[in-house]
Amino acid sequence: MARMTTELSPARRYRGADADERRAQRRDQLIAAAVQVYGERGYQNATVKAVCEAAGLTERYFYESFANSEALLLASFQTVTHRLLHKLEHAGEAAGGDGQHRALAMLRTYFGTLQCEPRSARVFLVEIRGVSKPVDEALGVSLREFGGLLARTLLPGCPAADPMLLAGIAGGIIHVALHWIREGYAPDVESVAATALRLALVLTHRAP
Repeated sequence: MARMTTELSPARRYRGADADERRAQRRDQLIAAAVQVYGERGYQNATVKAVCEAAGLTERYFYESFANSEALLLASFQTVTHRLLHKLEHAGEAAGGDGQHRALAMLRTYFGTLQCEPRSARVFLVEIRGVSKPVDEALGVSLREFGGLLARTLLPGCPAADPMLLAGIAGGIIHVALHWIREGYAPDVESVAATALRLALVLTHRAP
């Protein structure tokens, strides 16, 4: 008689998802809820309990993924930033044409996204500032990434621009965005994108 053996799964599965998958799903739920809550109330007025309620999870699951509220804010900011940068890069590639044409398409997408997703915009532009040194460092990284994307678009194949210049131009565009939002999203997306492009074109000027 052949001996029967039972092969055990390396991780217990529940409804088709193993423990790591379920943990990742809960983490994503908390990040999405944080963007919603921070975008509506502001980070300083949001509690762990409020985020968990919005996510439909208990606080036990919050501490499974995040040490504290600041860690969740940082993860939320990075998620919003990476999603936005990917969207801008895709817009530039889809636009075709020369670097200036592609950069303008990216900036149209940038301002259009801020207008259509105001809660994400608040996390990206407002709630991230002045919380702590690690959060400020994450903001600095995002500014350099944003500036770097514009530089690669406007100056393909050229040596990397000064990181301080990249951060400064990206920061300038963010200030344009903040002013634009305070003015009730006026003028229209096309006009504000053209203004931001004029600022970004500083990247194309070479120092003597």
